[in-house]
Amino acid sequence: MVGGQLPGQEEPTNKPKPFAISKRIVWDAYRHVRANKGAPGVDGESLAEFEKDLKGNLYKLWNRMSSGSYFPPPVRAVEIPKASGGVRVLGVPTVADRIAQTVACMYLEPEVEPIFHPDSYGYRPGRSAAQALGRCRERCWKANWVIDLDIKAFFDTIPHHLILKAVAKHTDLKWLLLYVGRWLKAPLQREDGSLWARDRGSPQGSAISPLLANLFLHYCFDAWMVRELPTVRFERYADDIVVHCVSQAQAEYVKERIARRLKECGLDLNREKTQLVYCKDGHRTQEHPCTKFEFLSYEFRVRRLRTRKGTCFDGFNPAVSPRVMKRLRGEIRGWRLSRWTSLSLPQLARWINPQARGWLNYYGAFTKSAMQPLFRSLNRHLAGWARHKYKRLNQGWAPARRFLRRVARQSPGLFAHWRWGWQP
Repeated sequence: MVGGQLPGQEEPTNKPKPFAISKRIVWDAYRHVRANKGAPGVDGESLAEFEKDLKGNLYKLWNRMSSGSYFPPPVRAVEIPKASGGVRVLGVPTVADRIAQTVACMYLEPEVEPIFHPDSYGYRPGRSAAQALGRCRERCWKANWVIDLDIKAFFDTIPHHLILKAVAKHTDLKWLLLYVGRWLKAPLQREDGSLWARDRGSPQGSAISPLLANLFLHYCFDAWMVRELPTVRFERYADDIVVHCVSQAQAEYVKERIARRLKECGLDLNREKTQLVYCKDGHRTQEHPCTKFEFLSYEFRVRRLRTRKGTCFDGFNPAVSPRVMKRLRGEIRGWRLSRWTSLSLPQLARWINPQARGWLNYYGAFTKSAMQPLFRSLNRHLAGWARHKYKRLNQGWAPARRFLRRVARQSPGLFAHWRWGWQP
């Protein structure tokens, strides 16, 4: 970009705009949106279609944002089934609106990131779910009790006036506050075309929603905990929160204090899903009806573990949750590998490996051995592929398994899970 203009875009007039928004940041925001891809919004325009007149579209967006005349279109509502039942409504903005929201994030994030709590991990640069899980594991070893918090319909119920108050605290850019207000009020458009007006909440799926949620919960929860309950430790990933307590009495007290605080901020504690958990292990043997919880798709509970010296002990540790394992096994079944007989084994590996590596990198970060049943299942499906691919192997499962073992000896790195030691 030359002279502060979008690449290849000539400035038609030197008339100053009401709001000073950098064209370079609009361009950087587009590149960020392009890297994340994403589905079309209510206008049906894909990223590829937007790019057919990229310079014109970006200039038009910058011009409207700089003049104060940008009004976001409705957000396309998409219902995603929850594993626990019911649906989660995601909001899918248009491509142009995602870019506009990303522009706002690029201005706001540097202002608020330094004030965020060190135990807030979600959607922050340099922080990850693995870090949150690791810190949670360490604290479960030290504190006997956990409050597994659940906020009822968090993204649907955030009060708009409190979000705007938090944003105004950290920026003097009038356009930023103006557009955040417009994005919060933009209606959701259902599949039948009807509009769902919103007077609270920030739809999941929008580019700016995670940053607004973090900023809101910083004041609603993080800073309040530091001020009111400074000795109580916690991990927060967006609205997924785990709080550590030293006794059951403290856990009951802290839970009620948090419930009152959430009510003050226009939220409700989901008492049916919020639970007090005793971190039972080989040394902590008290009886309690709840001795496990889920956090970021990991299940924390007592597990038989082995030290490097070979001795076994019962420790309170995380591993991929049974709910996630069931879903991943369903995905493998859904591939129907036995029908892919037109592909060679290396071609099959090139398709499977990116997905398997993603599972291994995330769900294998802690207690990797818990994933063994998943990859045994994948090996069985690969054996089923071999039986359908080669007639000489279709005399039962044993010949197909011997074939895969021979391939694994010759090419132990062919499949990602083979490299981790789960060979047929």
